Amino acid sequence: MSKIYPVGIQSFEEIRRGGYCYIDKTSLIYQLVKTGKYYFLSRPRRFGKSLLISTLEAYFLGKKELFQGLAMEGLEKDWTTYPVLHLDLNARKYEDAASLTAILNQHLESWEVLYGDEKKDRAPEERFAWIIEKACRATGRNVVVLVDEYDKPMLQAIGNEPLLTDYRNTLKAFYGVLKSCDKYLRFALLTGVTKFSKVSVFSDLNNLMDISIDDRFASICGITERELHRDFKEDIAMLAQKNHLTEDEAKLQLKEQYDGYHFVEDSEDIYNPFSLLNTFAKMKFGSYWFETGTPTFLVELLQRSKYDLHRLTEEMATADSLGGIDTMYMNPVPILYQSGYLTIKGYDREFRTYELGFPNQEVEEGFTKFLLPNYASLPSGNLSFEIMNFVKEVRSGNIDAFMHRLQSFFADTPYELIRDLELHYQNVLFIVFKLLGFYTQAEYHTSYGRVDMVVKTDRYIYVMEFKLEGSAEEALRQINEKQYPLPFAADGRTLYKIGVNFSNATRGIEKWVVEGV
Repeated sequence: MSKIYPVGIQSFEEIRRGGYCYIDKTSLIYQLVKTGKYYFLSRPRRFGKSLLISTLEAYFLGKKELFQGLAMEGLEKDWTTYPVLHLDLNARKYEDAASLTAILNQHLESWEVLYGDEKKDRAPEERFAWIIEKACRATGRNVVVLVDEYDKPMLQAIGNEPLLTDYRNTLKAFYGVLKSCDKYLRFALLTGVTKFSKVSVFSDLNNLMDISIDDRFASICGITERELHRDFKEDIAMLAQKNHLTEDEAKLQLKEQYDGYHFVEDSEDIYNPFSLLNTFAKMKFGSYWFETGTPTFLVELLQRSKYDLHRLTEEMATADSLGGIDTMYMNPVPILYQSGYLTIKGYDREFRTYELGFPNQEVEEGFTKFLLPNYASLPSGNLSFEIMNFVKEVRSGNIDAFMHRLQSFFADTPYELIRDLELHYQNVLFIVFKLLGFYTQAEYHTSYGRVDMVVKTDRYIYVMEFKLEGSAEEALRQINEKQYPLPFAADGRTLYKIGVNFSNATRGIEKWVVEGV
């Protein structure tokens, strides 16, 4: 192994003193601290936000020795030491109002040991303001405030409106101190996954510059392709050897699995740093980022908002909508984007809208697999078993077997979905055939409630038409009348035409008919 990888290590000092590999972001950090004062940055979990905060802390504490050999060493000449207040809200489970108060008290008490506790009996925001002023007066230097995962309490309270409101009010007052204490502050950065805007915690913080969608700092977290090929050349060669690939094949697989994040239009591709480091540490490809967090509340939002899952592959959004999640119960797209499940794929300059999609295969496959048991019925209760057998049956041409399995996915449709059965059918079909597409060639499109599907394996082609409250025979007749199989006339594979009917009465697949060519 050519390097030691800082998997799970978020301390800049520990990384530098321990000899771990570090992708030099210090030129961007220098630009950040020299061109502005108050910032907000949103990035998905495990994307390097905590390391960025830690690096800034080391810089403002004047720890010059840690930056030896980095770009910052040649850029910074003064190395002034500032008082730093680092608030980390990440390492706690927030279950009630007392949880947030406890973590705020923990930080406030540690700062009061340094700067005095004259206001210890006051509200958290009053104590915070007093500490900032006192630290400035005691040191003769303006204060640096660094907040890591500012939104963690609110994210954990989603679905519990009273608790969410309590957290929002507490943090709004606390963070609002950053504006009232302007004359005592040198720099402030708040990081998090999401942005609660409008009437939320940021309503009073209009002095914060949001650099989440800012081409100057698009790559301040994550790893660019240039950085990957420059700093991990030997690692890629070893990965290729371990996995019986050429170096070009290894690069391509890394790109397909972990690349594809864009935080602004026309930006460099950004690789997921957590997945890359884990891949090199273990010399094995895996779904490292996705497996560290289950997007349960996101799925709940998708279901609650009656979201058409087909839109995941063709979603559009404005910059304004991506900048806040306050309407997430009606529109889950901004939080899907901010959480890293969708990313920018294109930009329409005329209408100033972003085209969104899955960033890479790790996210696309992981998220789709996670959706299946939340939307469909799994007779065995075993996701991997059901997917494996479904794929095997499709590949072997066992139509009755895979259609019976598909039918079982619609069993036990929840009673509350009866009013939205058509959307439910389409969502389940989207998930199933999306998963099938990871192992075969599956193409699908929807139009006014109609779903056409084509599935190709090495031996078979299936042309399928789905009807709602029609008949399987009618669906098959449409395949023939509209000559859906025509593009495959010269193909040597066996072709089957399958007409399927959904029934509202049975809340599932009523019948299918098959015709060979």
